[in-house]
Amino acid sequence: MTEGTETRGVVAFIDDDEDVRAANAQTLELAGFDVQAFADAESALARLDENFPGVVISDIRMPGMDGRSMFHELRRRDADLPVILITGHGDIQEAVELLGAGAYDFIAKPFAAERLVSSVHRALEQRGLVLENRRLRDAARRADDELPLIGDSPVMAGLRASLRQLADADVDVLIEGETGVGKEVAARALHAWSKRRSRVFAVLNCAALPESLLEHELFGHEAAAFQGAGRRRIGRIEAADGGTLFLDDIESMPLALQTRLVRVLEDRAVTPLGANMPRSVDFRVVAASKVDLGEMSSRDAFRKDLYFRLNVVRLRIPPLRERRADIVPLFGHFLATASQRLRRPVPPLTKSIKARLFEHDWPGNVRELRNFADRVVLKMPDVGDAETESPESLPERMERYEASLIRDALRSTAGDVRATLEKLAIPRKTFYDKIARHGIDLDSFRK
Repeated sequence: MTEGTETRGVVAFIDDDEDVRAANAQTLELAGFDVQAFADAESALARLDENFPGVVISDIRMPGMDGRSMFHELRRRDADLPVILITGHGDIQEAVELLGAGAYDFIAKPFAAERLVSSVHRALEQRGLVLENRRLRDAARRADDELPLIGDSPVMAGLRASLRQLADADVDVLIEGETGVGKEVAARALHAWSKRRSRVFAVLNCAALPESLLEHELFGHEAAAFQGAGRRRIGRIEAADGGTLFLDDIESMPLALQTRLVRVLEDRAVTPLGANMPRSVDFRVVAASKVDLGEMSSRDAFRKDLYFRLNVVRLRIPPLRERRADIVPLFGHFLATASQRLRRPVPPLTKSIKARLFEHDWPGNVRELRNFADRVVLKMPDVGDAETESPESLPERMERYEASLIRDALRSTAGDVRATLEKLAIPRKTFYDKIARHGIDLDSFRK
């Protein structure tokens, strides 16, 4: 379907009488609709499916398949497709029954052109809403499938709920977390679940460019704004009009550019280098930082006004070591995608692989875990030989899991034994017996 067709509105008109068909098609075309005329129900059904963007108008009395049969077939294909039935005087009772079965409207002969056009306008409006809702649901479903916000831990469930709640709130969002925790993934989910999903998601890494280039990338410039500027460059801010601007590593942005960004966020307008007037821009900002911007602003390493402007809503994504329950499902996802991408079979999980998953602290977080999955699929030497290792017994698995729970508790309490005992709900003697059995060094957890 072309853009022009979508704008005009599509109408399928079915009538076996050539004169009636031609006259009504002309009426609808003069009213601004794109008309597809059919002489029988069979040829119309060959062209109409659940993706048909318009309205169907059909006479009830036709040779072969009549309007009633065609209506029920269309209803089976797409219950939301608006069908307007044209009836003779003797068919009104039948048309009323079909109206109760889900037909959009019926028009009794003879009828005024205005009556037909008015009904089509209303039906097209309804059809547009239905298709838009479907598109939004499909986009949300694709976002769920494509964006690996995976994990059953309370913090991940809370993050997903927060992102969905914020998606259409249209406020700026600050996402904090260590390198590799998935800040951009969260930002993309926020965009994909919002009403801005059909527009651009513009990304700019503030740490990747020197200040001079970062200024041009962010704000843009006009042709001849400086020597060598042969043509206009649209900056990321202006490119994000109607969509989302993701500023990664915002803490690395030079202070001079922070000053300009504050003004852009306050006015929602940008003035490219060499331009005389600001240009209004409708965009949402999602900024990401791997450090505490509040702490940076308190020591004047980051502008306070920019921090307060960005800090409308702040989300923190904890590192993997603080949500170890998410490691296995995340690894399973990355293993499957790596296997498909690299065209290799999904390997079995060996003792050495499971030991790495449970015992490693994953300082590189999700990014490091994804790279590890790639190495496992490629059978790199550092992940062990899956062919020679014997399967791990249930007691061995339980021992390993118990050790990981104790380490998690110690990590969360910074090695405080009393707090750890309360967290694990076990006697002190049992705790020390397990510490000795698992070879856990208490001092390594104390700050």
